[in-house]
Amino acid sequence: MSHANGPYRLTLERLIDAPPEQVYRAWTDPELLCQWFTPRPWTVTAAELDVRPGGSSLVVMRSPDGQEFPNRGVYLEVQPGRRLVFTDAYTEAWLPSAKPFMTVTLEFQPRDGKTHYHAEVLHWTEADLREHEAMGFASGWGQATDQLEALLGRLRAGA
Repeated sequence: MSHANGPYRLTLERLIDAPPEQVYRAWTDPELLCQWFTPRPWTVTAAELDVRPGGSSLVVMRSPDGQEFPNRGVYLEVQPGRRLVFTDAYTEAWLPSAKPFMTVTLEFQPRDGKTHYHAEVLHWTEADLREHEAMGFASGWGQATDQLEALLGRLRAGA
């Protein structure tokens, strides 16, 4: 954890075999997001994404036992093909959420036809960070990123 960008930070970095515009699209196209966003056997049953600063998002995740978890948030920064910043501190427009948990910064940098993908997740408290770790941040976000890359590979292959 680094205090330069906040003391309660988790990160994931990966070189993804797809250009930044495609990785960004997978994060901003609801149909694509539903196909990769949660580590299997979890699924995404619905995604509504108003991708613009101040725009809201709703991603509904379903557990293997059928329980649904709606996740609402707001986009803070949008740089198409390059960067997304969003938070669950707001549920829509600028309405505060009951319990803010995290702010996510995603960066998509071109590297020889591929994408250097950097995800940084800042938490409000150390307890939130520990909870996210216990939920399986490293394995869950890692598996979801593997699924993202596999989806982009199938799209490039025309499958």
